[in-house]
Amino acid sequence: MMRISKNFLCHAGVSAIALGVLLSPALVFAQDQGAAPQAPLDGTDIVVTAQKRAERLQDVPLAVTAVGADTLANRQINDSSSLVQAVPSLTFQQGATPTNSSFRIRGIGTALFGQGVESSVSTVVDGVVAVRQTQGFTDLADIERVEVLRGPQGTLFGKNATAGVVNVTTARPSREFEGKAEATIAEHGEYRVRGTVSGPISDTLRARVTGFYNDVRGVARNIATNSWDNGSKSWGVRGKLEWDATDNLNLLFAAEYRKTDADCCASTWIAITNPNLQTLVGPIDATRNNRTLNDETVTRSNSKQQTYSLQADWDLGGATITSISAYQKYFLDVNQPIERINSDVPLFVGSSATYAYFSQNHGIVDLSAFSQELRIANNGNSDLNYVAGVFYMHSDIERPFDRRRARCTAGTFGEPCATSNIIWQSAKSDIRLKQDSIAAFGQVDYRIIGGLKAIGGLRVQYEKGTNSGTRTAPIVAGDVIFPGNASTSGSITASDTAVTGKAGLQYEFSRNAQVYGSYTRGYKGLGYEMEISADLANQRVLEPEHVNAYEVGFKGRTADGVLSISTALFLADYTNLQVQANRSDIASGVVQFVSTNAGKSRTKGFEIEATVRPDDHFSLTGAVTYSDAKIDIDGLNCPQQIAATAPVMTGTPINVCYRTAAGVTPTQNLRGATLPVSPKWKISIAPRYEADIAGTDFAGFAQVGVNFQSAMNFSVEQDPLLEQPAYALVDASIGVKQIDGRYSLTLFVKNLFDENYLTSIGHTSFLGGNYDLVGTFNKDADRYFGATLGVKF
Repeated sequence: MMRISKNFLCHAGVSAIALGVLLSPALVFAQDQGAAPQAPLDGTDIVVTAQKRAERLQDVPLAVTAVGADTLANRQINDSSSLVQAVPSLTFQQGATPTNSSFRIRGIGTALFGQGVESSVSTVVDGVVAVRQTQGFTDLADIERVEVLRGPQGTLFGKNATAGVVNVTTARPSREFEGKAEATIAEHGEYRVRGTVSGPISDTLRARVTGFYNDVRGVARNIATNSWDNGSKSWGVRGKLEWDATDNLNLLFAAEYRKTDADCCASTWIAITNPNLQTLVGPIDATRNNRTLNDETVTRSNSKQQTYSLQADWDLGGATITSISAYQKYFLDVNQPIERINSDVPLFVGSSATYAYFSQNHGIVDLSAFSQELRIANNGNSDLNYVAGVFYMHSDIERPFDRRRARCTAGTFGEPCATSNIIWQSAKSDIRLKQDSIAAFGQVDYRIIGGLKAIGGLRVQYEKGTNSGTRTAPIVAGDVIFPGNASTSGSITASDTAVTGKAGLQYEFSRNAQVYGSYTRGYKGLGYEMEISADLANQRVLEPEHVNAYEVGFKGRTADGVLSISTALFLADYTNLQVQANRSDIASGVVQFVSTNAGKSRTKGFEIEATVRPDDHFSLTGAVTYSDAKIDIDGLNCPQQIAATAPVMTGTPINVCYRTAAGVTPTQNLRGATLPVSPKWKISIAPRYEADIAGTDFAGFAQVGVNFQSAMNFSVEQDPLLEQPAYALVDASIGVKQIDGRYSLTLFVKNLFDENYLTSIGHTSFLGGNYDLVGTFNKDADRYFGATLGVKF
């Protein structure tokens, strides 16, 4: 597939949009070419709130994918990270911890250890904006739909949506009593149970309660502990109470609690070239198929989250005023061992080794926030549609961190170190960031004539943050200072005001076909250093991230809903892109990753999504995304294996590893480099067939899901060793269900053809091996089977 001319495919994307416009008469043959009247919804219409108003997906003039509850269930999408199966433009990177895991849309995202920087992809659940992206990686239980909005969405969704928004809507209480439950069992010790009960309490009061429990055994065998690592146990409960206070005032109270205990995400050795390291690691075959580790310290990543919200909708007839008040709290406790060998005491691993034992690498995120949104939007669809409002958030993030490691200066290789030869290094930090943000926003669309509409939006926002903290070293009597982590303290306060907005045109050929073009100015707020290596006494604030984005698209469907298609061309220019750069010095033992601004970045490409439903039995959904994401950035570290041979050069060399003087840490200045975790191509195809079983009240179904992505690199430094080759995953399921939907049984297989892939790759600082690598993998990097039993009443 990848031998196909790239120019041909790019031209094909442009042609798809042009073809959509040319074929629009065929899609509107039964419609008036005038003002596109709003007919009642039919069974194939999908309603979304991508513009904070209830609208048909077909009518929304922006690129958005809506994934409903049935699709989530049919494809066994149990958590937010699995959404990539249904949305090709969305990419998920599993980091070593939830704090540096990330979503990317069209190649743009934020993968930073630091909690002082917001995500480029905003996660919104029931109108409540998550403060940090680590909160968004959760189980999807009792979901009505998930909308993935692509491209900057800051006008309506705020300052942390420069790449897009994952907008999750959970189910509301029902007016009739109902319930559902399902249980899943899969190979390698995976058990999932979830259930919902909903119904009226009185004529005006309704309630809904949802709970879930998951026990997923790890898939990495730990020789040292004789256990399975990288698993998790989680449970949660959500309650909703809806009250029709008057004929035109509706109140919805929601409360949710989630808890996860995970021994995740331990890396496994995937390449070892140093024979001394192999001796210490033990009987492990370090390849990209390795599923074994040997470490006495088990990685942990335990979290708990609670969210409370009150939504009030006051229907004034021609418009509705909506208020959303919310409080959220999130706590994460992580310890990630570094040396990855089986020893609970320091060993002698060489007199020049920067450390011999490093199992205490412990951090906490303690976050709370209050937010208030008040907006007004017109009801229905008319010649003038509008939404306007104000938003306020106060957030408080505390980030304690402590680390301790040991050096052994003399001894016998691989043997425990004599106490007199051990040098312990330690440090801890406690950094706190308080932020306030306030904004006013509005967006309108106005029918100029016939099917032509003008779109305009504006957001004015002000933010202020104070970042303060201390670092103490050493933290144990007799220790020395952890390299690069001397005691210090400091505080900084910064503020910024930004004006962003959107302008565009939309032309509706009919209610079943439209073209649109838009320009959007996006903004992501100031960034702060909150990690243990931060220079607290001389803090600097990361500059805001700005984006100018352009999009042209076509959406169409046949009047009978048999065919629907959505295409988009996009180009986005980012300045001061907030990225994470490696500033570590392996020789001196300084481990430092810093948040910094890239000079500029550009992402461009096209998207095509289509669904065909020729009859009640068969459907075919397909999508193609091409995204070329590039970045210009100066002063990066070089790939570890190249740094040692870097020459001394003068001036500002481009795309080459060099030193400014002998003995200086090598650096590189990149132009046109590929953004990390940004595959150019992502393709998905999902056919499904369903038919009644003669002579019974059951129906049978079968579904296949194919997801392909091209090669990508995991490092902004363009390290050739850290590349994930192209791969395709094929999932399949078959099953039966009662025609009335009461009972269902699904048998499924993930990764049918056992295609191996990794979710992250990195160098190790242990023993300084330039070609020694570690990686992480998901459970579906190996084939496994499972079954789900469901019941509804």
